[in-house]
Amino acid sequence: MNDAAARNFEYLAYGLIACWLILIGYVLTLVSRERRIRQQMESLQRMLEDKEGK
Repeated sequence: MNDAAARNFEYLAYGLIACWLILIGYVLTLVSRERRIRQQMESLQRMLEDKEGK
């Protein structure tokens, strides 16, 4: 394998690592948002139950 091909594989590896890091960051962001929305929904549900109980 010549130097140019080895360099291309190195750039490919860096690109794949960057893609995986971006994907992992995106998934973690989605999980965080889902958790926050779930907490808000539970809070609203409790508020409705309290209001119906009165």
